[in-house]
Amino acid sequence: MDKDAYKELKQKLLSTKKNGYDLVSAGDLKAMEDYCKGYMAFLDAGKTERLCADETIRLAEEKGYKPYVRGMKVESGDKLYLCNRSKAVLLAHIGKNSLAEGAQIAAAHIDSPRLDLKPNPLYEDSELAFFKTHYYGGIRKYQWVTIPLELRGVVALKNGTSVKVNIGGDPGDPTLVITDLLPHLGQEQAKKPLASAIPGETLNLLLGSRPIGDEEESGRVKLAVMQILNEKYGITEDDLTSAELEAVPAVKACDIGLDRSMIGAYGHDDRVCGYAALKALLDLEETPEKTAVCVLADKEEIGSDGVTGMQSAAFDTFMEDLCAAQDVPVRVCFEKSFCLSADVTAAYDPDYAEVYEKRNAAFVNYGIGLCKYTGARGKSGASDADAETVAYVRRLFDEAGVVWQIAELGKVDAGGGGTVAMYMANRNITTLDAGVPVLSMHAPFEVVSKLDCWETYKGMKAVYQAEK
Repeated sequence: MDKDAYKELKQKLLSTKKNGYDLVSAGDLKAMEDYCKGYMAFLDAGKTERLCADETIRLAEEKGYKPYVRGMKVESGDKLYLCNRSKAVLLAHIGKNSLAEGAQIAAAHIDSPRLDLKPNPLYEDSELAFFKTHYYGGIRKYQWVTIPLELRGVVALKNGTSVKVNIGGDPGDPTLVITDLLPHLGQEQAKKPLASAIPGETLNLLLGSRPIGDEEESGRVKLAVMQILNEKYGITEDDLTSAELEAVPAVKACDIGLDRSMIGAYGHDDRVCGYAALKALLDLEETPEKTAVCVLADKEEIGSDGVTGMQSAAFDTFMEDLCAAQDVPVRVCFEKSFCLSADVTAAYDPDYAEVYEKRNAAFVNYGIGLCKYTGARGKSGASDADAETVAYVRRLFDEAGVVWQIAELGKVDAGGGGTVAMYMANRNITTLDAGVPVLSMHAPFEVVSKLDCWETYKGMKAVYQAEK
């Protein structure tokens, strides 16, 4: 076989995945930068799921989306949204076809690992005031000490009103911190495994040290801190029992690398896919053939339970109401629908190569990562998509010029993770996982590729625009 014939045969039969920068046009690169600027602004505005929901609604209303009210008339071309308890958002662009033909769905989550305040958080010890926390989601505790933190959320009062809290989020604000042991006295700590070196009960936010009142009084620093909170927010210590306050990294999204090819920020998991799913829906210039639905859920990091999680009936109710407006049984819609479960995957990190199976890893700059299954211990807790579903997405992406790759999270025995995919599949909705590869996933500061962000947006748009 001559060289030309060999080259032709190789190109025809073997996989030829390339770095995305070898495939995209100059025009795409300009559009990519513009898209990523919008995404970075979305991250900075949405440090918590509540703030993310607020920003989602603001962007949606700018694009003509209206709040859905049960019983309202639903027609082709309508742009509707429903906010579930201020922490999750459902959006739909009603298609030309009846919902009996199904919907094209992108489902992501907008909660991220963090530190929540305990119900009785405020205490004083050795004339220092602290808030006690309870970590939310899969964090590595040692990563959360000695970094600047801000406190965001709401305090719900008995009179039915809520007070928004923002400590550390505005320019000139003080920030909070969790202290760590100095290396001079840390010999015993250094002998412990990473998972136990920083106990969860020591993740306490340092609030202040300046006392008020007479020196013979006790709890003077705690009282001083509470006085500041009362003056600014009108709350008392008892009000903290009905607060939802989250400590999150006090960092802004920024370019990473001398070439500015990556984005560093808190909350890429999974707001990077949430924004892609949202922006792709908002950017639809024409009414899609099938109804396009964007789901931005809460509680994925702790199992998708609760009234704002993907296991709740909120999504079913929203879809049932839309279907009822067209005299379509929701079960008929679901069995004809497709869902791209939009969640991040692990990017191959050569510094930790031992936990990846390189032939089946997702690489930075190789585009949106498809995951046929997630889970752990033999695919436990996974939605294992069938071959026809993977082929369907391959076709959609190739026809739309989307740069994509297919991958697993890591080596079979190294661990695992899950997404909302299995909860969509349990509803009889054909589902496949796909999302942006992330470096340092679940850390207070994660890193993603701008190109992968852009290709994920293009992939979401291809799903919404699919005719069948």
